[in-house]
Amino acid sequence: MTLQLPSTPRTTSVFMPAEWQRHAATWLSWPRNDETWPHNLAEAQAEFVGLVRAIAAYEPVRVLAGPGRDEEDASRALANIAQVSIVPIPTNDAWARDYAPTFTIDCQRWELIAVDWKYNAWGGKYPPFDDDQQVAQRVARELGCVHRPVDLCIEGGALEIDDAGWLLCTRSCAFDPNRNPDKSPDQIEDLIVSAIGAERVVWLTGDALIGDDTDGHIDQLARFTPTGAILYAWTDDPQDPQLPGLSQNLRDLREGLDREEQSRPLVPLPLPTPVFFRERQIPACYCNFYITNRSVIVPQFGVKQDATAAQIIGEHFPDRQVISLPSLHLTVGLGSFHCLTQQQPFI
Repeated sequence: MTLQLPSTPRTTSVFMPAEWQRHAATWLSWPRNDETWPHNLAEAQAEFVGLVRAIAAYEPVRVLAGPGRDEEDASRALANIAQVSIVPIPTNDAWARDYAPTFTIDCQRWELIAVDWKYNAWGGKYPPFDDDQQVAQRVARELGCVHRPVDLCIEGGALEIDDAGWLLCTRSCAFDPNRNPDKSPDQIEDLIVSAIGAERVVWLTGDALIGDDTDGHIDQLARFTPTGAILYAWTDDPQDPQLPGLSQNLRDLREGLDREEQSRPLVPLPLPTPVFFRERQIPACYCNFYITNRSVIVPQFGVKQDATAAQIIGEHFPDRQVISLPSLHLTVGLGSFHCLTQQQPFI
């Protein structure tokens, strides 16, 4: 498997590969924040180790862990896993998808670019985040690649792109006044499109899941697949309070595709039965799967929908092994496998 140029001619000078295109590595950050997991940090770390082991079976893994205790803890926990290296870059929290660089490729020079969005912990919700703000630049320096800051506050989990340059994003996140109060929707779209080489954008309303603190990241709501289908979070329960928001997102998806005269299979991915931890509902969702070079890793929550969701996802990744792993304790921190990972494309 080799990384190919975009499947359709691009009008931009850069492109962001789809997640299912070949990776050189996956980047993660060691879970070390006991405010994120005040009652179950050890359990979350154990699930994290399982995730790292599954990814490292098929590609190199680089785990950020600040010098000192974090680096020691990560090194000890991951010592026996091949293809894993610890990178001594400090972080505030574990959600590398959102603050690590979004990697793109320069089409002319065929070189790696580390796109560095402004980051303020999802609208300033969880200070401090000063170390996380520096991660993209430090990773670019570690790799010796181009560092490209962008004057836009957004997170990697807000962006879902396929191999033809179609981008899914949510208004509730990108247009959030706590992120970009001085920019219009058109300005925000232009900055995203130019930074990652998107050709078309379909906007969903967004914020729909109980317990979500990202203001509606797309990786909890809808995901592209290499078959061309889009998997979207859904419930058939008419009493589920999440149904109105999910229904609106489905309407947005259909209307956005219709405007672009694009017909795609839209496949519902069932939400799990509501999952609680210490009487708080957590944003458990199967859309938060992660794609490696030879597998797709699906979060599991110990509920009846686990097997069905893994089967549906597997049908749309026919060339990959489906690996189902527990994620309940990680999701107590309000994210799962996709939120924890950031792929570095192979060039």
